[in-house]
Amino acid sequence: MTTNTALINPQIALQATQGAKPRLAAQTVAQAKQAAQNFEGQFLSQMVEHMFTGIKSDGMFGGGQGEEMFRSMMYDEFGKILARNGGVGIAAAVERDLLKAQEVH
Repeated sequence: MTTNTALINPQIALQATQGAKPRLAAQTVAQAKQAAQNFEGQFLSQMVEHMFTGIKSDGMFGGGQGEEMFRSMMYDEFGKILARNGGVGIAAAVERDLLKAQEVH
């Protein structure tokens, strides 16, 4: 037995009969925005990692096991910073699709 959400919430039922889609909660919109930004950050960190492939560190002030161990963290932070400051537009498209998938039809 399936439960129809329109039967549980009279406001949703009224909006559905009027052809309107119910508005999503502000918390849902904020969560979608954060998830989209995290996705773009991961994508950009992968791009940054490939950009640094083949670049040798300075022997006097860099290199060694310490740098190799923390380099992936640096790529992740670069990706997060790039996404937080506008990114390349992936987050906006992902956020739009996440919100579209959550609309009540």
